[in-house]
Amino acid sequence: MIIQRVVLNSRPGKNGVPVAENFRLEQSTIADTIQAGQVRVRTLYLSVDPYMRCRMNEDTGSDYLLPWQLSEVADGGGIGVVEESKHDNLAKGDLVTSFNWPWQTVAILDGSLLQKLVPQLVNGRLSYFLGPAGITGLTALLGIKEKGHVTLGANQTMVVSGAAGACGSLAGQIGRLEGCSRVVGIAGTDEKCSVLVQEMGFDAAINYKKGNVAEQLRELCPGGVDVYFDNVGGDISDTVISQMNHNSHIILCGQISQYNRDVPYPPPLPPDIEKIRKERNITRERFLVLNYMDKQEASILQLCQWIQEGKLKVRETVVEGLANIGAAFQSMMNGGNIGKQIVSVSK
Repeated sequence: MIIQRVVLNSRPGKNGVPVAENFRLEQSTIADTIQAGQVRVRTLYLSVDPYMRCRMNEDTGSDYLLPWQLSEVADGGGIGVVEESKHDNLAKGDLVTSFNWPWQTVAILDGSLLQKLVPQLVNGRLSYFLGPAGITGLTALLGIKEKGHVTLGANQTMVVSGAAGACGSLAGQIGRLEGCSRVVGIAGTDEKCSVLVQEMGFDAAINYKKGNVAEQLRELCPGGVDVYFDNVGGDISDTVISQMNHNSHIILCGQISQYNRDVPYPPPLPPDIEKIRKERNITRERFLVLNYMDKQEASILQLCQWIQEGKLKVRETVVEGLANIGAAFQSMMNGGNIGKQIVSVSK
């Protein structure tokens, strides 16, 4: 069977900025028959995420992420429909997902590695299983619950950097739902800041490209910062940490400002900021959602309930066509989107 697939065409280099041309669309073939335990699936949606930047390097810098290989098919979160099955628990027409879905139009996969989906849980918005009801939502919810130490009634203030991104936009809302009394986002355009406040219920949002971030933080968080959901690292995070309270908590989710630099993860803080962190007993622990997969099912159901009740607002940027996944990746890494970046492969 002839298919289309996207392979890694070139590496941007450890300090390089990825471009669409780092990926290549090509024709390939898969077997016409499947073996026992396998299913043939047609790809519907693929997820494009910041962590994938690390997979473009020969060394990802992580013990749980494998690098993509040159001229080999890329992979990530995906959703598809079963076209043929030789797996006992999956039938033709079932909708399924995997965290390691190949970027190709049709694939033969091990049925035991797939999860069956129930579209009614997300009001029929199937792509939500790659975002708010998938690994992105899990990262936001479990990060807050496991590392944020949010306590209902404690009058805590949360700051979220990269707040208009897929994870940040959910994290701010979840922080409120879990008990934070004030939520402030940091983003890179006035449009993003407006969406955060008007659509997603943030109390305020700072455009870090305008004005003095430190001064704006002091005005918007007069009682200091108790919980910081850190998606970006770098200068913005240093500014937030300098205004955090004693015994406060950093949820170390991502460091997107550092992804195009050859630095260890998580990057060390500057000496003066590290001194503040230690003196104020601020926790800053690496968070990996895969360490909490025993809580996945209950957490997904909670996220779906919030979606159904309209308590969790979702923004997606959907790009049509497998051929455009490289451009979608470049746009996402340049911060051009609000919310989750999705590629629709097949209707």
